[in-house]
Amino acid sequence: MNLLHRFLLPLAACVAFAGAPAVHADTKIDKEKIANLLDQVRDKLQELKGKEKDKDKDKEGKPPAPAPGGGGTAAAAPKVLALYDAPVGTPFDKLGFAYTIMLRNLLGHFDATVDLMPVQQYTAGKVNSYDATFYMGSSYDFQLPAAFLSDASTTTRTMVWFKYNLWQLAGNPAYNFTATRGIQFVGLRGMNALPTAAAPSPGFFDTVKYKNLDFVKYYNFDSGRNIINADPDIGVTAVADATKASVVVSVANAKTAETAPYITRSGNFWYVADLPFSFIGPRDRYLVFTDVLHDMLGIQHAESHKALVRLEDVGAMVSVQAMKTLSDYLGARKVPFSIAAIPRYVDGLGVYNGGVRQEVNLSQATNLKKSLDYARQRGGEIVMHGFTHQYGTMRNPHTGVSGDDYEFWNIVDNAPFPEDSASWAAGRLYNGLQDLRANGYTPIAWEAPHYHTSAITARTAPTLFTTTYQRVVYFTADKPNFFAPVAKDFGVGQFYPYVIRQDYYGQYVLPENLGNIEYDISTIDSTSNYNYTADDILANARFALAVRDGFASYFFHPFWLEPSLGVPGFEDFKKTVDGITQLGFTWVAPSTLR
Repeated sequence: MNLLHRFLLPLAACVAFAGAPAVHADTKIDKEKIANLLDQVRDKLQELKGKEKDKDKDKEGKPPAPAPGGGGTAAAAPKVLALYDAPVGTPFDKLGFAYTIMLRNLLGHFDATVDLMPVQQYTAGKVNSYDATFYMGSSYDFQLPAAFLSDASTTTRTMVWFKYNLWQLAGNPAYNFTATRGIQFVGLRGMNALPTAAAPSPGFFDTVKYKNLDFVKYYNFDSGRNIINADPDIGVTAVADATKASVVVSVANAKTAETAPYITRSGNFWYVADLPFSFIGPRDRYLVFTDVLHDMLGIQHAESHKALVRLEDVGAMVSVQAMKTLSDYLGARKVPFSIAAIPRYVDGLGVYNGGVRQEVNLSQATNLKKSLDYARQRGGEIVMHGFTHQYGTMRNPHTGVSGDDYEFWNIVDNAPFPEDSASWAAGRLYNGLQDLRANGYTPIAWEAPHYHTSAITARTAPTLFTTTYQRVVYFTADKPNFFAPVAKDFGVGQFYPYVIRQDYYGQYVLPENLGNIEYDISTIDSTSNYNYTADDILANARFALAVRDGFASYFFHPFWLEPSLGVPGFEDFKKTVDGITQLGFTWVAPSTLR
């Protein structure tokens, strides 16, 4: 039985691990076909680059694109400049870049053309070439160019400023900021007091109030190492002239009962008090920003709430009965769904086969084909979930068995595999596609094993798949160095509440934003040691409603229906489907979202 350690995207995926060296994968591929495919991949990558550069020209004379993931008509796609702090000589030189990649991805919901640039490279008048400029103030007191400060104080284009360094604008009388904008910068606030083992949670401005919901920021104190895992600092502002400025969203300090502005607006100028990309989660203030972003850009997508459900890690050893039970239930309720299918089963170390390596091709995977055929007749669509969902004979990190392990990322060393390249990734993706197509299946999307690939694999996937359906991990370099003493790289995990028409890697991304049901069965499988309930999923869905075109998208493992586990898997699955329906979401097939 395959009891997995599923991947829940970290709240802050900026961590590095060290471990054993990698073992190379040994799956055979057709070298001639891959050589031809690589030529196609290179051509496609060049085409994508050309489209990005010529995006504005391509759009001339064309009607606005339909609003992604929602009804109504979208405004013309905006052109955006995303500026970020890029200090030199610190471990965190690239952190602002990482957060700006996340911002760039959200702007992809609006089909925006986005230029990313270190703020120190800014030249006078540049804001006037863009519909909107965002500045990611991630580095405390990073010295901003006078040209940028001057333009930020006078531009009539949209300007959005995050967290730090507003004092360089507001505190300089040359810019007359408070008189012009009606906003006063008061100062910074962080923890109410330093935490201790005896008083680990002294509090901070942690509760963002929006649409009658409390979006609480993540906080954890590691008393053993005396480390705060949180982003407690905010820039406190006040409205100095109510005829010019207003508070759009407030944030509360639960311990002191104080409130402060979280998002403040003065005409085209917006100030966000923190970095809503740090320590994100499904009930976090990140969702508030994803909704207000519509207003910042002046693109008013219609209120629309759609739902997606996916049956996960469906491979050769799947229970046909479990798949029939779930497919019958969804089909009877006319709920479209998808199946994350693993085309090739590999037990590289023979963990579940008496120490003897086992490989099952799709043509021989009777249970899988029966399950897919049955599901398709009841509204199921197929998503290709990796090729083998494991890597050779390596425990990466668990068993080396399909469904258990990572395929396109060395999670043990937290690094790309040595052979990581467009040709290597394309070869594995091509093999998976060939297996599926040869057996009569056409996947409508691709999903990375454990949502985690190298940057190169992520950029290669759109050359073979029109759609990616998952959360995504992004890196500040193709070959990241997480251990560099200066300018170390970062990997950031991101989920979306809506469709992203193009992300940083060129992917069209369908959202999965609610998570998945888990049970603590550590007495059977030590890696399955936490609970995430149907009530958690439904709570996440309620918060997703705060985003005007927010989805409720989650997945479920069919093995939770196995009687030997002793968990209420099917009842909880039905509870989530019924609960999401009652919240007013409309179930859709993923293929309809292109």
